[in-house]
Amino acid sequence: QALSEIEGMGGRGGNLQEMRVRPLAKRQVDMHGFCNPSGFQRSPYLSARGNFANIFQGSTEEGYKAYHADKYDEDKNPNGIINFGTSENKLCFDLMSKRLTQADMNLMDPPLLQYPDWKGHLFLREEVARFLTYYCKAPAPLKAENVIVLNGCGSLFSALATVLCDPGEAVLIATPFYGGITQSIFLYGNVKLVYVYLDSKITGTSTRPFQLTVEKLEKALQDARAEGVTVRALILLNPQNPLGDIYSLSELRDYLEFAKRHELHVIVDEIYMLSVFDESATFHSVLGMDRLPDPQRTHVMWGITKDFAVSGIRFGTLYTENQDVANAVASLCYFHGVCGPVQHKVAQLLRDRDWINQVYLRANHARLKAAHTYVTDELKTLGVPFLNRNAGFFVWIDFRKYLKTGTFEEELLLWKRFLDNKVLLSCGKAFECSEPGWFRIIFADKTHRLQLGMQRIRKVLEEREQEILAEEKELPCQSDQDGKADSTDEVIFVSRHQDPTCASSSSLGDLIGLLQQQMRSSDWLQKNTAEQFA
Repeated sequence: QALSEIEGMGGRGGNLQEMRVRPLAKRQVDMHGFCNPSGFQRSPYLSARGNFANIFQGSTEEGYKAYHADKYDEDKNPNGIINFGTSENKLCFDLMSKRLTQADMNLMDPPLLQYPDWKGHLFLREEVARFLTYYCKAPAPLKAENVIVLNGCGSLFSALATVLCDPGEAVLIATPFYGGITQSIFLYGNVKLVYVYLDSKITGTSTRPFQLTVEKLEKALQDARAEGVTVRALILLNPQNPLGDIYSLSELRDYLEFAKRHELHVIVDEIYMLSVFDESATFHSVLGMDRLPDPQRTHVMWGITKDFAVSGIRFGTLYTENQDVANAVASLCYFHGVCGPVQHKVAQLLRDRDWINQVYLRANHARLKAAHTYVTDELKTLGVPFLNRNAGFFVWIDFRKYLKTGTFEEELLLWKRFLDNKVLLSCGKAFECSEPGWFRIIFADKTHRLQLGMQRIRKVLEEREQEILAEEKELPCQSDQDGKADSTDEVIFVSRHQDPTCASSSSLGDLIGLLQQQMRSSDWLQKNTAEQFA
């Protein structure tokens, strides 16, 4: 159904520039993210679906390809691209390489080289159940029969979308969100995404920027239904990528109760649950709740990619009490299986509780915190607003003051300018952010790359600042409101979930940053020169 809405895609041959998407009232429902058919000829070798996949692209993919063609290397390629765009933890290779090469990892029994149970080897599913019981603080032991193992959470999103939704039906998700979900849900499962647009302004029942509320969920759901779209599920990212938000227990309960009222499945992605690096922040897993409002429609995902800094090892796991869902997903594991030797290594890793707690997590959290502090201190020095969170590998940054007209086209130009200066970031459009000018930076990297990358970012921002000042001098009669965000509405170094304007709860560093930002964002000095007063 989703593909049938694209006219001219049937048959083979023709020009994709003629492709038109049926308009949806007030853009309440979006089918996909980046897709630019301009100047692209349809391949006669591909189906309509294949052609659509071929043009489904965006800055994320473009930047990723550029990075792999010109990777920074301190010795071999010092002028290469530094990757602050891909969400990977590059701080713990020493710990993980040592643990994964120890003797207990190198078992090669015959069953590991044979076809397994498609849900995963029983020894691994039992270990996953014990691991999640402990780290999610489950009130009762979790069961291995409810565990399914796949090669990554992207495959899990694809499988769940396929078994929970028919083609053309939809899943609800709050923006901004990790853009890879779009590919998993839409490209592979032909399922739509209905966006719950969040913004930086604190209004209504919101107490922090980009806050997800039940009211916003209700509105997005009703708007979708008014358009004739059937919504089957809600996706929750906790901790949230790219915001770094951690949902409270009361918030989680509200979201799950909302889903139960509307008979929606809830897919909870908790892949950063062990990457909360500050003791002041507390993560609450859905699996740790005393009572789930609708356990048969609640499905929790986790993987080792992020929390154990091994994005090259494709391993994700689903926990669901619904055996119909478990069996349906398991039937797709034939396409998404994890090889036997890797299943053994993962089981050995997860059962080593002492090493995880005493060695790995302590070091990883300390390194993440130090890297986060370095990057955020640099942003404060630059007077750049950002959300100050304590989970994940990323900081959500407000570069709106560097956009003259405040459009997504200008945001993309700024993104390309960073790339031209050999630093890869992720722009807000890649996360379907509703406000142009927000970027995500990955800080989980070694100090020398962080320092050089931030130097390159500083260079771009200072050049852009001078250009804007020069343009304003040439256009002295331009209205203050043209293309500029009101500085009072900007998010200024928001500390956890505090009100950004609440001085009494801000640290001295935040106040200094606020003062720097106000000085930089004000054009009073440019408009009130000594010559004018004379």
